[in-house]
Amino acid sequence: MTLPSVQRVSDTRIDKVVPLVSPALLHHELPLDDDLSAAVVEGRRAVARVLDREDDRLLVVVGPCSVHDPVAALEYADRLAETAARLADDLLIVMRVYFEKPRSTVGWKGLINDPGLDGSGDVNTGLRTARSLLLQVLRKGLPVGCEFLDPITPQYIADTVSWGAIGARTVESQVHRQLASGLSMPIGMKNRPDGAISTAVDAIRAAAVPHVFPGIDVSGTPAILHTRGNADCHLVLRGGRGGPNYGAEDVAGALDLLRAAGLPERLIVDASHDNSGKDHTRQPGVALDVAGQLAAGQRGIVGIMLESFLVPGRQDLDPTRPLSYGQSITDACMGWDTTVEVLEGLAAAHR
Repeated sequence: MTLPSVQRVSDTRIDKVVPLVSPALLHHELPLDDDLSAAVVEGRRAVARVLDREDDRLLVVVGPCSVHDPVAALEYADRLAETAARLADDLLIVMRVYFEKPRSTVGWKGLINDPGLDGSGDVNTGLRTARSLLLQVLRKGLPVGCEFLDPITPQYIADTVSWGAIGARTVESQVHRQLASGLSMPIGMKNRPDGAISTAVDAIRAAAVPHVFPGIDVSGTPAILHTRGNADCHLVLRGGRGGPNYGAEDVAGALDLLRAAGLPERLIVDASHDNSGKDHTRQPGVALDVAGQLAAGQRGIVGIMLESFLVPGRQDLDPTRPLSYGQSITDACMGWDTTVEVLEGLAAAHR
């Protein structure tokens, strides 16, 4: 009797497998010292106080769409730290330091996935580069905000983060709702790309309760994670395919949905994405509208998000020519001078 040949049944579409550094080893190489730990905890508490209106400042999450050049990001952090200190009576400024870029189809997936900007996928280098940058931003006195996309990544960097986001494309995912329920910082839930807000409201409710799910622990070992639930989740309005949703009527409608769900009536307006038609020159107009609502007494808006970098606009990632320093390679961003004007306008509206 002839036995059939053994057929490969696993990993038939995997080209290669590369060992992944453990979170514990990365933390050992790039430690969060006691002073920085205290700064992260205080940043989280400050954001939570704004969300709960114990602190009446406006939360502003501002920075590049997605970091691709750590050197330029640090120069941006230097400038932002000075501005944040100057406007601290009115604004709680958190630097947007995003490393994971969700794609509708294909494209550069962010610094962690592809730090070489060449498709080589050197994730270990990406994780080290990302954590190193986060520690340097913290040392400048700025709280950090990140979007969490891959469910494993938080074990490597979440200890440095004071505000987090679940994006429009993942807000409906049970995996990300479970993840948010166990994260140690306030989490903003964005409405879906089609503009639907109820899905984000459902996500806030789901993340507020305990969950049990498989993941990894800090050693990188597979583990069952039991969460307590995250009461600091909140809504982020980013517009949708049907148009923007930052206007007074849209904000009132979103607050009604939160009230009907028994959730705190608070939200953040994202001035970019579909609220600006992905046109960076329209972000100041969105901020001006939000400032007007704040000045008119709208207390449901507790924060705003801005996409901003050193140089306005965006550029394509083209291997045949060098990149312009300080300009986004993903969504178009406001330049630095415009950013300062917008931040000062928001501070004035708060006053």
